[in-house]
Amino acid sequence: MPYKTLRTTLLTCGSLALMSAAAVAAERTEEMVITASRVEKPLSTIPNTVTLIDQAELERQLSIQNDLSTVLGNLIPSFSPSRQKMTSAGESLRGRKPLYLIDGIPQSNPLRSGGRDGHTISPLMLERVEVLHGANAIHGLGAAGGIINLITKRPSDGLEQSLRVDVGFQTERLSESLDRGVNYSLSNRIDQFDVLASVGYRDNGIAYDANGKVIGVDNTQGDTMAAEEYDLFLKTGYNWDDQRIELMVNRFNIESDHKWASVPGDEDKGVPSGAVREQPPGDGARNRVTTIGLSYENAEMLGHSFRVQLFSQDFEATYGAQITPIATFQDPAYGPDLIDQSQNNSEKRGLKLTLVKDEVAGLPLSLVYGIDVLEDETWQALIQTDRTWVPETRYNNYAPYVQAEFTGIEHVTLTAGVRHEESKLEVDDFTTLASYGSRFVKGGEPDFSETLYNVGGTYQFTETWRAFANYSEAFSMPDVGRVLRGINEDDQEVEKFLNLTPILTENSEFGLEYDNGTVNAQLSYYISDSDFGQRLQRGADGIYTVKREKTEVDGIEFRVGWAVTELDTLGLRYAEAEGRYDSDQDGKVDSDLDGTNISPDRVNLSWDRRWTDTLSSRLQVNHLRDRSVKNSSDVTINKFNGYTTVDASADIQVGPGVLSVSVQNLTNRDYFTYYSQSSPNDLRNFKGIGRSFGLAYQLSF
Repeated sequence: MPYKTLRTTLLTCGSLALMSAAAVAAERTEEMVITASRVEKPLSTIPNTVTLIDQAELERQLSIQNDLSTVLGNLIPSFSPSRQKMTSAGESLRGRKPLYLIDGIPQSNPLRSGGRDGHTISPLMLERVEVLHGANAIHGLGAAGGIINLITKRPSDGLEQSLRVDVGFQTERLSESLDRGVNYSLSNRIDQFDVLASVGYRDNGIAYDANGKVIGVDNTQGDTMAAEEYDLFLKTGYNWDDQRIELMVNRFNIESDHKWASVPGDEDKGVPSGAVREQPPGDGARNRVTTIGLSYENAEMLGHSFRVQLFSQDFEATYGAQITPIATFQDPAYGPDLIDQSQNNSEKRGLKLTLVKDEVAGLPLSLVYGIDVLEDETWQALIQTDRTWVPETRYNNYAPYVQAEFTGIEHVTLTAGVRHEESKLEVDDFTTLASYGSRFVKGGEPDFSETLYNVGGTYQFTETWRAFANYSEAFSMPDVGRVLRGINEDDQEVEKFLNLTPILTENSEFGLEYDNGTVNAQLSYYISDSDFGQRLQRGADGIYTVKREKTEVDGIEFRVGWAVTELDTLGLRYAEAEGRYDSDQDGKVDSDLDGTNISPDRVNLSWDRRWTDTLSSRLQVNHLRDRSVKNSSDVTINKFNGYTTVDASADIQVGPGVLSVSVQNLTNRDYFTYYSQSSPNDLRNFKGIGRSFGLAYQLSF
């Protein structure tokens, strides 16, 4: 069915579904509170598409697969399918890169996006996940596709301990496929002092496809199978009067066991990549991240509520060495067939100041204003030869902002805001690798400024119907490191290099919601444009380069549920997007974005049932639709064959705790992953995980 025809059909069906209270269902029975919009606000007043994943929903998904990207994709169809690897490169929200946060602290690395921002904390440390869809500047740099805010757990009111033990396995070879995990937390509140401490450990086995063959290990980008992971988490605070000071520290590490080597497949013949038990060269791939946040809140300061947050993030991502030499790393000075590997480092420091004033001058007007400050120092080294691939890059940014909300019209909420970004990029003189011609590049300190606007509104025109609309802008740096390291021409200067110009993304959205207490549905349409955007293109050696081009993405998101009985709830979520870019620089988009830049159209179906007070279950279906990628001549250059997977899980009260039982890929569907098909590569021609089983027992005492 043609894309535009499908869209028209879906919009019509969506409208009919919304009009029928008997054909739609409630996903939520109470109004949610959202912090992804900077301050706590009722969900009904936010003029954006928002997804909130609460702790119960999060734990249910984690019993099936302990991978955050998989969880997001299962519940947000406009989010890309998980790569089932340590890397999240190419994963997008609404066809653009989202900004990951932990309690408002940025985790994404815009200066050298190494694709690891989805692996900076164990999901078991989270209380909920809040996702603000679409480009925005609420938290500043990098939210071209939206915001994924990972909210960590809070201390309990009294002494509470929690222990979770889980195992996962496949029937092919139990000993090789066995996953083991344990998580312990202790929380207490004594007078005005509270604390929560948690420690988690995982040891993941190897994975098999539906045919019982070992899935290829990604030695270079990193893999979550055949890997060890630990997380140390602390949150402590002190309350007095209307004030609170809080410290949050998280130390996360995931590292390959470095005992499996990848075996190339054959994409043309349909032969998947594999793995053999053999130690690859160099060091194993790993992620080491330390996130620290110190915040102070005062509910009453000169007629305002006040919050200031100081934060830091130290990020170290090591990428493994390929068994066969990579052409990009070759240098005659080190001899032939050189094996090397890279390490991406980023150190962030920042401040976020937020003041809130309600009923300004006695009017139904509230203001949120303040300033954000960010310092980011990023570099990428080749650690076996001690060479520099990406030079040390320093980014300094400050951004004052103000956001207003007006509620003086009955049933209407109007919002508008402005944010001014002042940024400077500092790069010293450097020389590119020999494979790029050993080009000398003159450093510099280019500066950028941009004023960003947003405006939106919601209208509650009946008790059950709500409409919303918004326009917003996002400010992002291109992948600076990838741009700088790829310079292959003489006489280049950082201050004059056009490809370092920031990306301004404009997002417009219109949505309609229905909720009658037992029925909840939402339909939204969005357009996202960048006149000088960013697209990733893979080279012959598998190394991606940045292409700066005009890009346009538009799409729809539809979600609906139906509380069929008091015990049963059915859910449907659908997302469809079309993305195009300007391939010939004539100012008009003419070619389709491929799978490394946009997600496939997807349907998520679910059935939740509460059988008894001690037994509940969930059955979910994920269907990824076929997609063809055409160039400017309307010739198909890539084709994705969609697939359907089914997962099942159940929670059973056993003694003082809860036993979770799950089956991933229940029908044992045999498929090549979305990225393997979208970016053909013999070394990464990965199959998806076959049928796998999980058991978890959680006890609170």
